[in-house]
Amino acid sequence: MEPAAASGGAPEQGALLDAPATAARRVTAGGVLHPVARVLLETAVPHLDRTFDYLVPPELDVAAAVGTRVVVRFGRQDLHGWIWERADTTTHPGRLAAIRRVVSDLPVLTADTMRLVEAVAARTAGVRSDVIRLAVPARHATTEREERDRPGSALPHWRAPGPEPWAAYDGGPDFLERLTAGQAPRRVWTALPGRPGLVARWTTLLADAAQATLAGGRGVLVLVATTERAEAVAASLGTALDGEGVVVLSAEHGPSRRYRAFLRALSGRARVVVGTRGAAFAPVASLGLAVIWDDGDDRLDEPHAPYVHARTVLALRSALSGAGLLIGGYTRSVEAQAYVEQGWATDLRAPRDTVRAATARVQVPGLPELEAEGPSGAARIPSLAHRAVREALKHGPVLVQVPRGGYAPLVACARCRAVARCTNCSGPLALGRDGAVTCRWCARTATNWTCPECGGRGLRMVHVGTTRTAEELGRAFPGVPVVTSGAREDHGVIASVDSRPRLVIATPEAEPVADGGYATVLLLDGAAVSARAELGASSQALRNWSNAAVLAHSGARVLLLGGPHPVAAQALVRWDHAGFARRELEERAELHLPPAWRAARVDGPRARLEDLFDRARANGFEALGPVAAPRRGDGTGAPQAQSAAPGAGDARGLIRAPLSRGRELAAFLRLQVREASVRREDPVRVELDPTVLW
Repeated sequence: MEPAAASGGAPEQGALLDAPATAARRVTAGGVLHPVARVLLETAVPHLDRTFDYLVPPELDVAAAVGTRVVVRFGRQDLHGWIWERADTTTHPGRLAAIRRVVSDLPVLTADTMRLVEAVAARTAGVRSDVIRLAVPARHATTEREERDRPGSALPHWRAPGPEPWAAYDGGPDFLERLTAGQAPRRVWTALPGRPGLVARWTTLLADAAQATLAGGRGVLVLVATTERAEAVAASLGTALDGEGVVVLSAEHGPSRRYRAFLRALSGRARVVVGTRGAAFAPVASLGLAVIWDDGDDRLDEPHAPYVHARTVLALRSALSGAGLLIGGYTRSVEAQAYVEQGWATDLRAPRDTVRAATARVQVPGLPELEAEGPSGAARIPSLAHRAVREALKHGPVLVQVPRGGYAPLVACARCRAVARCTNCSGPLALGRDGAVTCRWCARTATNWTCPECGGRGLRMVHVGTTRTAEELGRAFPGVPVVTSGAREDHGVIASVDSRPRLVIATPEAEPVADGGYATVLLLDGAAVSARAELGASSQALRNWSNAAVLAHSGARVLLLGGPHPVAAQALVRWDHAGFARRELEERAELHLPPAWRAARVDGPRARLEDLFDRARANGFEALGPVAAPRRGDGTGAPQAQSAAPGAGDARGLIRAPLSRGRELAAFLRLQVREASVRREDPVRVELDPTVLW
């Protein structure tokens, strides 16, 4: 922004951002030179995302090290902050205030973490303090004292593992050799279900990769979506690595346990860290391998500022620290495929004959097959599926995946088919097993409901959930035990079942593991997820189906029903996840959508967005909108990504740029947000590369 004073007018506040720097000077008092600490304040105000100079009193000179947390006076209040740098000069023209106290003399912000924080903030157009909130857990003083007094232990010397388990994958042995040699290989790994004598389980392969990294004298970081899975992976690694410190870092563990795991990684006593998305910043000493499993899981995407995916953090960390990167899963995300297409990472998958031998037989009944079943072919669960289930129950359990939990999670007017909504909050209504109709948003019971469109009073089920499905299958197969698993069930998610014949009805991410594998897997309501008009809907559907299909034993059948998206269905049949991701990436390149392009979703008042979009177009970026922001929820009752966060407003739009100008776009948005903060304008909410565009 050009200062208005140049043309004779009063200078604008935004011009302060471009003001020339004051000459540096030394700070002395009584002829004594005083050190200066450059402090980053713990505040989310965008224009305060810079360091401020403070004097370091003599009594705090040793304790106030770089990376420690301090309390300083700012304006008329005390604020926490982080010492970002120590110096002996300042550019502040006035008298410097002194640091009031050091919260802890333990430098929990390492140099590597600070570089990563800078990189994440720059990529997301965010504020560094928001990133630090993710990187450093809250201090627990008692735990800190205990861990600081704990003596260190000698780290075991590891020998490199043999290449045999990884030999099932093209380039697998070379990956291990590079890790042992201290190199930084980056691989995108499409894993296969573990089959004895053919392909090892992914946790076994992960343990070998960790052992190879440790043999090279470096540490390992593994990210998964949930705390339960993190604990299971940590237990598996702990057994395989016999004697090596493995810790689990998760916000769900509470302040003491989380901070203890953080400090053990910081001190180097634990060289293997397993955790959820926040652990992407874990201070692993000499990081040699960063792993993220099933990166398509939306629980790995941070829902709060700076709205960064754990995969992105690990990719930045790999580039900054020279660590290896392994993005693994049974499926392939479009974002991971983009790394391969750009040449930044290498594909790691098994030959086709190994894929065919390791995966179950997937069938998608077509129209001729369904018509041959007569009237039952048009049913939600046609007769051919009933026959498959009946035959499979002779040999073991059967898994039925249902996209939604509950009884009837969405109902509509029986006369005009309009979605039934709550008269209090406009949320979607759901039907329970007891016949009660309640709102999915405010949980109020809807009594004497009347359709505002046609005046009808009857309701019909639009979507069927796990409870209703279990009820129907229980009647169809009398005497067969029926188990339901899901977050909305009274008993929650079931981890595992034995090999006895039974029907297991589960939502995605809640499928129990069966001893010996399932005899048959039914994937219902294929169109409910794959045909939605959302970015990545078919990719998410393919991921859900694949994660259920790998739970079947190698000779089992997998039936995909309910009119699924044909491209995603064929990718499941061929087990060609890389090809599907490549096709999705090509389509997004044509539409100028992420990850082929960089895009920012912006929410805020319409007037503010119109001005911002004009500035974006003037800088050569593409801008779409603004338009009215969507309602809080869609026709399925699923909540939208929009929230009541600062900047949420009545309008929304997109600003896009090719990858070659991605850094420019982030820098432009970061500057615009800062200038608006200086002028105290209505804030806008900026999310770069969102998973939900509208």
